[in-house]
Amino acid sequence: MQSITNTPTRYGWAMIILHWLIGIIFIGQFVLGVVMVRIESQRTAFELIQLHKSFGFLLLGLIILRIAWRLGNAAPALPGSVGTLERRTAPLAHFALYAFQIALPLSGWALVSVSTLEIPTMPFNLFVMPNLPLAESDASESFWASAHWYLAYAGIALVALHIAAALRHNLLLRDTVLTRMITPSSGRE
Repeated sequence: MQSITNTPTRYGWAMIILHWLIGIIFIGQFVLGVVMVRIESQRTAFELIQLHKSFGFLLLGLIILRIAWRLGNAAPALPGSVGTLERRTAPLAHFALYAFQIALPLSGWALVSVSTLEIPTMPFNLFVMPNLPLAESDASESFWASAHWYLAYAGIALVALHIAAALRHNLLLRDTVLTRMITPSSGRE
């Protein structure tokens, strides 16, 4: 039987589902962000922006859940084939991924909160999300727009590096680093 929790050698299905769901949404958000600012139709752009904000709040909630789950479930140990340098840098890379996945939606929330347009945010048209208690101004909107843009590109570069490292482990080193995030633990390991 597959386990919901991690074991010393593999991730449980809860962490695997969160990992892939967050990864897909994060990459999808980047693509949606690039597309929505290039759409000529204001109506379509508005709808895509609302969708982008909705998935941004979903991403923020999922990453908070993932961090909470991670704090309660130790990550499996890296295989013996992983070198010393990589053992030291892997936790830093994962911390950076978590930090970007929190900072990016928060910077987007700050952006809509300081906007002088005062367009309400309605995640998936379910409710109105309150703005952060920040002063509205064109200067603040410009700052948060730039911050959100830079965080998005830095975050997607970090995700690309993460994917490259996982593929390196799977295709070149042929160890279990990637496969343990695909196949859940059995609970007996």
